[in-house]
Amino acid sequence: MAPPILKLDDIFLSFGGTPLLAGANLQVEPGDRICLVGRNGSGKSTMMKIAAGMVEAQSGEVFRHPSATIRYLEQAPDFGSYQTVQAYAEAGLGPGDDAYRVTYLLEHLGLTGEEDPNRLSGGEARRAALARVLAPEPDILMLDEPTNHLDLPTIEWLEDELRKTRSALVLISHDRRFLEKVSTATVWLDRGVSRRLDRGFQYFEAWRDEVLEAEELEQHKLGKAIEREEHWLRYGVTARRKRNMRRLGELQTMRADYRGHKGAQGSVQATASEGRESGKLVIEAEQITKSYEERTIVAPFSIRVHRGDCIGLVGPNGAGKTTLLKMLTGQLAPDTGTVKLGTNLEIATLDQKREDLDPEETLSQYLTDGRGETLLVNGEQRHVAGYMKDFLFQPEQIRTPIKNLSGGERARLMLARIMARPSNLLILDEPTNDLDIETLDLLQEIVSGFSGTVILVSHDRDFLDRTVTSTIAPATPDAPDGRWIEYAGGYTDMLAQRRGAQEERRRVEKQEKSKAATSGPAAEAPRNKVKLSFKQKFALENLPKEMAKVEADIAAREQKMADPQLFSKDPATFNRLAAETEKLRQGLTRMEEEWLELEMLREELEG
Repeated sequence: MAPPILKLDDIFLSFGGTPLLAGANLQVEPGDRICLVGRNGSGKSTMMKIAAGMVEAQSGEVFRHPSATIRYLEQAPDFGSYQTVQAYAEAGLGPGDDAYRVTYLLEHLGLTGEEDPNRLSGGEARRAALARVLAPEPDILMLDEPTNHLDLPTIEWLEDELRKTRSALVLISHDRRFLEKVSTATVWLDRGVSRRLDRGFQYFEAWRDEVLEAEELEQHKLGKAIEREEHWLRYGVTARRKRNMRRLGELQTMRADYRGHKGAQGSVQATASEGRESGKLVIEAEQITKSYEERTIVAPFSIRVHRGDCIGLVGPNGAGKTTLLKMLTGQLAPDTGTVKLGTNLEIATLDQKREDLDPEETLSQYLTDGRGETLLVNGEQRHVAGYMKDFLFQPEQIRTPIKNLSGGERARLMLARIMARPSNLLILDEPTNDLDIETLDLLQEIVSGFSGTVILVSHDRDFLDRTVTSTIAPATPDAPDGRWIEYAGGYTDMLAQRRGAQEERRRVEKQEKSKAATSGPAAEAPRNKVKLSFKQKFALENLPKEMAKVEADIAAREQKMADPQLFSKDPATFNRLAAETEKLRQGLTRMEEEWLELEMLREELEG
């Protein structure tokens, strides 16, 4: 085992009240890929700052190898008085570092270097800060939420860059997929102490649950031991006084341990307040377009959004996701085409810029709109302090100004407000920013269980895969040209369909080239004349009819199985119908996949 280049041992830090860190440890060796996980407010960023030498612990030991270089990516970088992004990034270089690497990183991060650091968007600021810390290739690279405000292509590029780096890594991120791909060890910060798992993040949640179950079992055993000792004190045979006093002291110690045990931090408890049911057709867009000057943001695009759909929008920053979202929800008029909104719509919106937050307002004023100390949630009057506890805010924070909250707390506060408002159409623009993994789990459950309609913009691949029923993405992700395509399923499904369409197109082109080579120049067909075969056309036209028939067969069997007396009276018939229904569902899935592949191929060939 290599000697550590960084070690934090028995770190203690408190800002009054419950200690933030109480015996936390962290050890970094060359080549480590450590993800630091824990709830918002558990002290992850503080511990990283202690490791980087930016914050001093009240007690404990900190060892940094004298020759080790450390670079720390803050959540909110300070650009100071630098005139250009190039100058800001080069300031992070040390003696002997290659200045060309700054140019290389800025180019891959989509920056020229001539930008004014104080006029950057959130995503651009994050890219500039990444260039500054990555350029020196330090011995230890500490990254606090590196994927915040980055689009998917940049996140995937960063994953590859980090996998290739020789630096040891310490990462904080809410992006599950990113942590799974980059980390090889996990440090869990929980209730002031740290635990280490020498495996990547994909193994963390199962291990965490085992630890908490074992802890709960130990508490149960301790409770039983206290009962036995109390029984002995009351009814046991009197022994020597010395022995009695010893056992009494042990009992008092056990009672103190039992009372002093601080369980795992609670989870957020919430459901969305649902409004009245909307019409079945929520949004219908026909051939809508949008251009700014000579750039096409949305080429002719059509979609029908039905009640219960959950649609995700993905694509690089600047591709036009928010523009398309505003057009679909009637906030922005298209240049051409029409958008029709359904009936009885009650829309609730979570904006990625958090513009709805007044920093001087208190939490109570924000949640109640300044109307006292109660609010209506799902038809029930609730005191704001009790509702705040559902989102892990303490009652004493009721008068706290919003400006005093962390980024994660602000995200939770906005989530609390939007969940309290009756709605049947949720518009979520980058909802996962700054949320910890447990709150992300809750948001996933809220979105999945919402009976209304959801349209969301996100760069979180895992969240998309777990929630959306279809994904809208640019037809050409590397160079968006305004064409958008809707794919069935989540982000991973979208990638698979893209690959399938590309492979099919290559196969058709290969066949055409082969025919041209054997038939001579006269027989060579122009590329734009490639069409579907007769068999493919027939399947494309007839599969919807076959799918409708199968759906009707499934519905008929489900109606029979809904009879509460069927299973008790005739279990054989019930089991036969269940087996037939499952077989029909599998066949329907195959037909849907075949139709989708053919439809994608048709769009590719015609486009």
